[in-house]
This record gives sequence, C-alpha cells and structure tokens, in this order.
Amino acid sequence: MKKCLLLFIVLYCQSNLFAQQDAWVYLTDKQNVASSISNPISILTQKAINRKNAHGVIIDSRDVPVNEAYITQLKNTVGITVKAKSKWFNAVHVRGSETDIKNLKTTFPFINRIDFADKSLNTSKKVQEKKQSKFTNALVNFNYGSAANQIKMFKGEKLHLANYTGTGMTVAVLDAGFPKVNTMAAFQRLRNAGNLKGGYNFVNRNSEVSVNTTSSHGTLVLSTMAGYVENQYVGTAPDASYYLFITEDDLNENPVEESYWVEAAERADSLGVDVINTSLGYTTYDNPKYSYTNADMNGNTAFITKGTNIAFEKGMLLVNSAGNSGNDGWVIVGAPADAAGVLSIGAVKSDGTYASFSSLGSNIQPTQKPDVVAQGEASFVITENDIITTANGTSFSSPIMAGGVVCLWQALPSLNNEQIMQLVRKSASQFNTPDYFLGYGIPNLETALNNGLDLVELLENDLGLKIYPNPASSDIFFILGSQNAIELYVFDVLGKLVIQTMVTNSTPSIHIASLSNGMYIVKIQSSNQLKTIKLIKQ
Repeated sequence: MKKCLLLFIVLYCQSNLFAQQDAWVYLTDKQNVASSISNPISILTQKAINRKNAHGVIIDSRDVPVNEAYITQLKNTVGITVKAKSKWFNAVHVRGSETDIKNLKTTFPFINRIDFADKSLNTSKKVQEKKQSKFTNALVNFNYGSAANQIKMFKGEKLHLANYTGTGMTVAVLDAGFPKVNTMAAFQRLRNAGNLKGGYNFVNRNSEVSVNTTSSHGTLVLSTMAGYVENQYVGTAPDASYYLFITEDDLNENPVEESYWVEAAERADSLGVDVINTSLGYTTYDNPKYSYTNADMNGNTAFITKGTNIAFEKGMLLVNSAGNSGNDGWVIVGAPADAAGVLSIGAVKSDGTYASFSSLGSNIQPTQKPDVVAQGEASFVITENDIITTANGTSFSSPIMAGGVVCLWQALPSLNNEQIMQLVRKSASQFNTPDYFLGYGIPNLETALNNGLDLVELLENDLGLKIYPNPASSDIFFILGSQNAIELYVFDVLGKLVIQTMVTNSTPSIHIASLSNGMYIVKIQSSNQLKTIKLIKQ
C-alpha cells in the first residue's frame, strides 16, 4: 500500500510540475532606441564600446535593454512568473499554465508572439544530456607542474614565453557554481592582481557566485585557465581578467537555463568581455516535451544557439565544450556548440588520441564540428579544497583551449573573433582532412601566432605601415611605408585622450612607459585613411 501511495505521489507531483509550462514571450518594441544608440555609454560600458569600435561591430537596437514597464506588467499578472529576460531577442522567459501564458497575447498589445518550450503547444510549427563533466616583463617561464601536458599539447606555453599570458583580455565563464574562488589559494594570484572582476548568479538572482552550491563545476573549469600554484600548476591564461556567471541550475534540467545563458552573454557583452567559455550543453530535458532532437542541432534552432550567434555578431569569441555524448544515445555535438559562430572543443587523451566520450560532429551541423580538440581525459584541475586532481570531459578541454585562445588574441589585438578562430583551425593537426571525431585536430598556437603576425602585416600594409611590438612596455615603433607622416591618437578605456602626436620617418616611435598597464585604443590618421587598433601596455 505504501508503495502504491508513493507512486501516486510521484506521478501527481510530476503531472503538477509539467502542468507549468515554459515559454519565451517576444515583445513588439523598446523604449528610446535612437537616443540610446546615439549615446551608447548609457547602455554599455566604455570597454564594451571600445571593443566594438576596434572590431567594427555595430551598436544597434539589440543593445538596448528590454522595456522594464512591460516586464513589470508581466510580473504582476496572476499565474505568471518571469524567469529571465533578453535584450538581444527583446523577449522574456515566463513560467505558468498553458492557458495563462496564452492569455498574455490577448491581454497585452506589446506582445508580438509566444514560443512554448513544449513545441507541440505552438500553433506554428516551423539536459540530463546537458553534459557537465564529473570526476570519471621578462620572458615568462612557468613551471607548469601537473598542467604541463595539457598546455604544451597545443604549444600554449610558447605564447607564455613571449609574454602573452592573457594580460588586458577579459573572459566570462558561464557555468554552474564557483565555490571558494574568493578564498582558494589557487586563485590568490588572480585576486591579488585584481583580475577576479566579480559576477552574478542568474539562477538565484544575486551576486553570490563563490558560496557553496550544489556544484563546484565552475571552480574546476576556472582553474584550468586561471589557477596558479607555484611550481605545481599554471592555467592557460593566468593573467586574464574573469567574470563568473552562474547560468546552470544543477538541480533541474529546464530550458530556462538557456535564457539565463543569453542574459549572461548580454551582460558580458555590455561589460566588454572578449571571450566567453561555456562548459555546458543542452539537448534533452526533464520534461521530454521540451527536449530537442538531433535534427535540431543545426546551428540555428535552440534558443541558446541563436543567442550564441548574436554574441558572435557582437564581436565576442565563444568557446564551448562539444559535449560528452560520444558513447551514449545522443552522440552528436549539442547546443550551443552546434553554432557556426562557436569554437567547439572536443576531447582527446593525454597522448592526443580521441577520448571515447567526446561528442561527434554531424552533417546536420552547418560547419565542421567539433572545430578542434584539447586534452579532456585526465585533465588536471584544482578543486574547491585546493587539491590538484584529474577530471574527464569536454567541460575541461574547452577552457583549457579557451585560455590559449585568449593569449593568442592578446598577441593579435587588431584581429577580430572570426580571424582568431580561423587561425586556430588552420594551425590544427588535420586541417586538410577534418573528421567528426577530432574536427580539424589539435591546434598549434605557435603556428597560429606566426600566421597571425603575417596576416596583421598584410592588413597593416593596406595603410602602408607596420607597428611593433604589441603588447609593448616602453616604446612603439612605426614603419611608415609609403606614408610620410601619420597623426596618432591614443585613448584609454574610458575614452580619455592620453597621447596625441605626429609620427614621421625621422621620429618613428612613441614612448608609452608612463602609461598604466592595460588596454588602449589607437587611432591612426594618414592623408587618406583612418585605422583603429587595440594596444596592450604591459
């Protein structure tokens, strides 16, 4: 009798749970679009504006926030809970009964359309599988200790030797939980440098990201990039700055997590983040009616994938784990790693051979997936208790590679996200013969850097000049080519003009030793052209 009663309670709770539907409510318009775009500092940070200007990214209506008056009306509607919002989509993620959600369309004229997560409820028909990996000045010459193999596999240490360790670059880590990052010894170097910039918990709607949570997954992920233990462990981008965003609800599998991710990506964009690492993926949910199919992994169906495509358009570089479904029923790369604008990272063993759990690419996807691979089997990580250990999963191959990409972009600041991604792909071990197991293979970031320097020289030759070194600590030199003289303007991240001078063949350098370390925007005016580049002072 007790068993029957228990079964009845379970079934009742499940039916009651699934009676609550999730849906995206798309809105018709926004407030003050034109004035916001003409005064972008009102909606974006100066760092975000500088990044967009440096890479030719247009500030448009998608950067304007959602109308808060509309959100307030939805929040005040009986039976409706607002879970998330997206300025890129001008949409709100709501939860409620099917009837209550459908009634919104007839109640509020500012609603354009409603898209239910349960696709069978949409009038127009056009993850347990969310695989987080469980435990299964002078030249920089680090002692990498346990982490040596995973960075040397793609020649990331060569960038460190050239002093490209992430300085001036900003990374957002979107994950589940980051317990003890504010107290761990492994992140002391990061904190001392002021490079732990803060974060936000989009699930609980507070700034608590480092308290104990149900998951320490994000702490492990961050350690592969930013961890540092003298002579024992060095992450792949130890001197970058980091924002930590919780978007994953580890207790439930629900598409609202996709909306949390999009919110976090929007926040990252507004803060001027360069690179986003996501060691999450979405395919199936607790409510099977919300689940995707393999055919949906086509680079433009999942809400999170569409959000990722916008993030790429906004100039950020997205690095995402390919997934851990290589030997289970799902098999293929999941969302958002299916997006063309994502550098999706598969996993290999320490010897560079395929790790059997790593998700496979498919002809369903619009581009080669995975893009490249890094060590994801027996990856060395640091736990929240400051213990160096190993863990398996593309959850770790992704940030390991992301850190390397951060250092590469630091070295080539005038290139955009797509150019950096293509340099990484072209440097990989099987670029000419890619497959669905390793994609283009294991990158060689030393080769990518050399090829990138050649590309920068070609681009600079369009203006007839060459600039070196960058990053720089004391002096910058110019080869003017066909130009007799150029006007030079250097702005700090707040848009303040800090240097204005003329560079000629007789005075081909400027002195920058007095500038504070960090990123600057350099505008170069010749007789008939204007060029903007990013300069790193170190």
